[in-house]
Amino acid sequence: MSPETGRHLWRDIGVQLPFLAWLVVLWMLLWAQFTVLSFLTGLIVAVFVTRVFRLPTVELSGRINLWYAALFVVQFLFAVLQGALSVAVQVFDFRRQPGAAIVAVPLRYADDLMMTHVSVVSSLIPGSLVVEADRDRRILYLHVIGVRSMADVDRQRDGVLRWERRIVRALGDPAQHRALKADVAREKGGAR
Repeated sequence: MSPETGRHLWRDIGVQLPFLAWLVVLWMLLWAQFTVLSFLTGLIVAVFVTRVFRLPTVELSGRINLWYAALFVVQFLFAVLQGALSVAVQVFDFRRQPGAAIVAVPLRYADDLMMTHVSVVSSLIPGSLVVEADRDRRILYLHVIGVRSMADVDRQRDGVLRWERRIVRALGDPAQHRALKADVAREKGGAR
């Protein structure tokens, strides 16, 4: 084995290790057993799954801003609660039907991983669901309830873009973070 091959092997293991660990934890949670046997069988299944169903390696940015990540979690939990209450009010309002729409949201800072994060967050908040993701053009299509006007559509689109910015602040790679800072500076400069 050449030194170059050895370096690539160790780099691949380092990149795959968090994913393997997550699969083992998921296996243990699935069986609700935190034993040595559960760990070993989870490790065997994780290695088997990652070798048989080989996917391209996803490289994480390696950048986590703990303050923005904690703030994101709090904002997300609040949004889930607010969305659940909003949907409940719409369901029990018998006087009118809650309007619905398919809203296209062009993402600004998205790579595949960021697009996935935004999709998951948007779908987990009650009242909206991602129905299509155009990977090439970086556009998410959401089915949203509670829409009665174009102002509601714009508000929903702005909400998804706000989540994208929050995720970039918490987890985005340095290039995405720089682009976000430049856009924020440009918006502040244009607002004066």
